[in-house]
Amino acid sequence: MSFDTLGLSPAILRALAEQEYTTPTAIQAAAIPAVLSGRDLLAGAQTGTGKTAAFALPLLQRLFAEPTAPAGKRKPRALILTPTRELAAQVHESLRAYGKHLRVFSTTIFGGVGMGPQVDALRRGVDVLVATPGRLIDHLERRTVDLSGIEMLVLDEADRMLDMGFLPSIKRILGTLPRQRQTLLFSATFADEIKQLAAQFMRDAAEIQVAARNSVVATVTHRLHPVDAARKRDLLFHLLAQDSRRQTLVFSRTKHGADKLCNFLEKSGLRSAAIHGNKSQGARTRALQEFKNGKITVLVATDIAARGLDIDQLPIVVNYDLPMVAEDYVHRIGRTGRAGAEGLAVSLVTHEDTRLLRDIRRLLKQDIAIENVEGYAPERPLNLDANGHAPSRPRNPNHARRPHSQQNPGKSHAAGNKQRKWTGSSQRNARKA
Repeated sequence: MSFDTLGLSPAILRALAEQEYTTPTAIQAAAIPAVLSGRDLLAGAQTGTGKTAAFALPLLQRLFAEPTAPAGKRKPRALILTPTRELAAQVHESLRAYGKHLRVFSTTIFGGVGMGPQVDALRRGVDVLVATPGRLIDHLERRTVDLSGIEMLVLDEADRMLDMGFLPSIKRILGTLPRQRQTLLFSATFADEIKQLAAQFMRDAAEIQVAARNSVVATVTHRLHPVDAARKRDLLFHLLAQDSRRQTLVFSRTKHGADKLCNFLEKSGLRSAAIHGNKSQGARTRALQEFKNGKITVLVATDIAARGLDIDQLPIVVNYDLPMVAEDYVHRIGRTGRAGAEGLAVSLVTHEDTRLLRDIRRLLKQDIAIENVEGYAPERPLNLDANGHAPSRPRNPNHARRPHSQQNPGKSHAAGNKQRKWTGSSQRNARKA
């Protein structure tokens, strides 16, 4: 199959040819005809398989293959919501590339930068608006954006937007949109609660899942290095120093931890930068650009800041800290092994991380190779059973017999703990986008 067979206009095909795109990926081949048919769509695919093009190409075809209103009289016809600034910028960049031979006016609005230039762009008139929910709400409150002409709505990385606490903002935005519209949800994973939410504002949606939920691409090799917590930084430097020219994305659990780790690597002679929610948008953009062009070789990131990073041929991702939520392992690892390339996912795991490792293995339904690095083997080995699995948390035999009203809310079942854990940070994250 080629893009020529998918019903795209010559102008779009020309732009694709200039980027040397010839064969659609599985998600593109499945989603583009569905979107062109006008149906709502719930689509899931592994990170790195071309989800942006899967919605951007048919969106451009449906709305902008024909001339639109004159500049100055335009109001947005398509709205794309993303959870992070970086993903918004990346989607906007892709739209401009795919639509370079169409008369398409687009802009992106997100937090961390001034409102003035965004207001000016909206006043001049745009066809496609790419936005984070928080900043879009700001514009709605100031009446600097008119969404009454929206014909297509795309929620990209919908699961992450819900994790980050954007649900109230999304519902508020949906309330301002025309009822007659096409709605598309794209994400690497779709939890059951997201499908239930989608059913509330989508009509007769088609569903496409080109890979198993929470799966990772087969071209990624997983490796785990046990280490004592006190020696984790030294082991990381040891691994990175083996090839100081190799681009490496390192994940830290906290913003403060990312900064400390970046400072350590810089002092150790590795060109590094940190990217997280406390960094200004200018600093985040600069760090990402320097990483892409090779000026720095190590980018230390938190989960939220790294969402949407699109880096070609990234050979290795290192989990300096394992994620607290197993699903985030899939999103992290999706940064490498993209578009059929080989990738390496390395995790540094301490004795205290054993239960997190168990959750990740359970999610992936596969083991991860455990390799001791000479000179860095931990004094306290990982607490694994004979099959290499972490032991389950012991159950409290009295827990089930206690009346619900007497149970300590902080000690409720695992799902409740997880939900509570995300709730507080989710609201903070939503305000930062």
